[in-house]
Amino acid sequence: MKKLVAFGILALSLVGTVSAQVKPEDQIKYRQAGYSFMAWNMGKIKASLDGEFNVQQVQAAASAVAAIAGSGMGALYGPGTESDIGDRKTRVKPEAFQNMADLGKLATDFNAAAANLADAAAKGDKAAVQKAFGETGATCKACHDKYRLD
Repeated sequence: MKKLVAFGILALSLVGTVSAQVKPEDQIKYRQAGYSFMAWNMGKIKASLDGEFNVQQVQAAASAVAAIAGSGMGALYGPGTESDIGDRKTRVKPEAFQNMADLGKLATDFNAAAANLADAAAKGDKAAVQKAFGETGATCKACHDKYRLD
């Protein structure tokens, strides 16, 4: 767990370095793409849990979610991305940028939950996947409740 916390802090500390290389409107576009892809994969896991459990589909989807969660998306919250830019809209509340330490904690929690989901999926145990899926969804909701505009 200490390694995950350190990783989360490191990812957020790299915001200035990476964001300087990517235009703010592209940072918004890339982070939205990452979240959309994760949502699609979470939907596939939910469908499998609600219907016929497809181990391979769940493993692939959980691996995708964990990979994106651990990819350093915190770097896409650079200066200038706290509000809409031209036709690029963002649903991040400005408060997120005033509370980067809290945002980093939420991101670290999500990263850990997503990694746990991928581990559960790798074992193929539906009950374990169900539990890990709920925990991952709860970490998503925790951030959305605080820092996402409706």
